Amino acid sequence: MKRTAVAVSAVVLLLPLSACGGDAEAGSGSTVTVTVGYQSRTINTVTAGTLLRSLGSFEKQLNALHDGVRYKVNWQDYATGAPITAQMTAGKIDIGSMGDFPLLINAARGKQLDSPTRLVSVTGYNLRGGLNTIVTAPDSKLASLKDLRGQKVSTSVGSAADGTLVRALQRAGIDPDSGIEKLNQQPSVGASALAAGSTDALSQFVAWPGLLAYQGKAKAIYDGARLNLPTFHGVTAREDFAQERPAVLQAFLKAQAEATDYLNEHPVDAAEKVAKATGLPAEVVYLYNGAHGIATFDPAIKPQLVSALKQDVSVLKSAKLTGDVDVDSFVDDQYVKKALGAKAYAERLATKPAPAASEAWPKGASKTVTFTSPSELLRYVAGHRDGLRAAYVPDTTTGTLWFADKAVWVADGGKLLPFVAPDTAQAYVAGHGGARVVSYADALERAS
Repeated sequence: MKRTAVAVSAVVLLLPLSACGGDAEAGSGSTVTVTVGYQSRTINTVTAGTLLRSLGSFEKQLNALHDGVRYKVNWQDYATGAPITAQMTAGKIDIGSMGDFPLLINAARGKQLDSPTRLVSVTGYNLRGGLNTIVTAPDSKLASLKDLRGQKVSTSVGSAADGTLVRALQRAGIDPDSGIEKLNQQPSVGASALAAGSTDALSQFVAWPGLLAYQGKAKAIYDGARLNLPTFHGVTAREDFAQERPAVLQAFLKAQAEATDYLNEHPVDAAEKVAKATGLPAEVVYLYNGAHGIATFDPAIKPQLVSALKQDVSVLKSAKLTGDVDVDSFVDDQYVKKALGAKAYAERLATKPAPAASEAWPKGASKTVTFTSPSELLRYVAGHRDGLRAAYVPDTTTGTLWFADKAVWVADGGKLLPFVAPDTAQAYVAGHGGARVVSYADALERAS
């Protein structure tokens, strides 16, 4: 989910038998290079990038084609989606993964440069929008969106995090153009700016908000799930590549499905693999990609996500980042349907996200412990303070998972309720007489 893609007009002449971004020699035994653009640290795309690469699933699927061609996969890792789009429109990347807003820019640039692309599958999604969060410095007095009026806010223009910021400000009655000073920065730059005090808040996508909160470098002031609008990442492929080598694309999508199943069946091990490959803390990866994480992984292109994509067009148009985008022609699920089989695809379309739940990750454990309520989790934490890697709780209102020690806690009679951000907690308190915000230490004491 990234900054505005840069239009690239270069035309790359492809050699015979090479619809892919590499060399090939005609005849039996030729070598074809398939170039995949991915974002290793944007962990909502791991089933089409980091984890997929770690498992070697794509290479195995290509070897199983037995079509007389030797395949080589060229994995290209990028920090944002913009360069992936630029390389795709130049014919240098065959398959890429990125967030929903960059996907629309990808579609627009592809059409503009007569190098059309197609959305062929989904990686991870959140039906309420919880993949994007607005954070501020730990000691900041800012506690709600309304406090952002007149403040400097860093985001990546053209990303879904920017879309969350725009929509959230509008709902708060703040003009997103004139009501704040928006800084267009890459996530790492924005994180540094927040630490240095040169920006007042940061609106970003997975995994930056969770990472900064985990490191004690930020606190959440807005949970993107309050918008109740789906956000997701997906896989896009060049149309000419898909048409010329459909078996290769289907092999990729089969491999993606395998990686998805692996993540869902072995969430802790998958988090460890992604952490090793990216340098991110496994505890942060699990926050998003775990059994009850913020993201749900499924390659099926669900109607709710297509509908959300159509709503996103107006945000990009108002920012003059794209014109109209024909979403229906951009979405093409024929390849993933064929790769998975009609029945299996229908079953995946019908699946729903895992219910919200609290989890504790004991040190040395290959599985987390799940609890039916935040209070039960707190009692467990109180008795295992030195034996835990992390503890997670879902926001009482939105279901967004968050670190238990970073959540805002509310005591309501005998109930202990967690929230991602202060304003969500205050909204609950205002509607429930006797409820009040308490510290994490107090919540632990009350639960034990």
